Amino acid sequence: MKIHAEALLFDNDGTLVSSLESVRRCWARWAAEFGIAAEEFARVELHGRTAGEIAADLLPAARVAEAVARIEALEVADVPNGGAVLLPGTRDFLDALPSAVRWAVVTSATRRLAEARLAAAGILPRVLVVAEDVTRGKPDPEPYLLAARRLGTDPARCVVFEDAPAGLRAGRAAGMTTVALATTHQVHELDADLVVRDLSALSALVTDAGVEISARG
Repeated sequence: MKIHAEALLFDNDGTLVSSLESVRRCWARWAAEFGIAAEEFARVELHGRTAGEIAADLLPAARVAEAVARIEALEVADVPNGGAVLLPGTRDFLDALPSAVRWAVVTSATRRLAEARLAAAGILPRVLVVAEDVTRGKPDPEPYLLAARRLGTDPARCVVFEDAPAGLRAGRAAGMTTVALATTHQVHELDADLVVRDLSALSALVTDAGVEISARG
């Protein structure tokens, strides 16, 4: 299968880098500090959601701002401890894109955390969309539509790269082609135009019309 696009939109955590171990460490400490029982915390989905949404599921509204500030501080401090490990294929795929190719990172993380993780991984996106930039996070299409607008690209000519079902729903709702990476979820959980194991399974060919994405082999 070949996918043609004018712009590439990447989720970060689970797509370009792995921060799962850091997330588990930091959120476990956060839950203990805020007196949240392990059983209650285990029922909450963490991946692909903003810290504000997670905190709102577990705490009174009056404590959400304090809770978000605390988890951000914990996760930023943990970045040097392996909080942003490049996933297979990420470096080669991004390095193969000429400077003229339009691409963005669209993440549910806060700007401070996203910039820390991307810097640690040596990734410098042309456009970065973060939690503070939108009023509704994934699975709402707002984050991806904003990225397309900032890149000056028709959403229908964008490809979204995601590892999480919520992010894939956001990409589809934005009218974009979706590529799922089976890095954090099983293949049967991922509904996308193309599903691969990670970015190492893909190649990108720059053409006069934009970028042609295809699965290797």
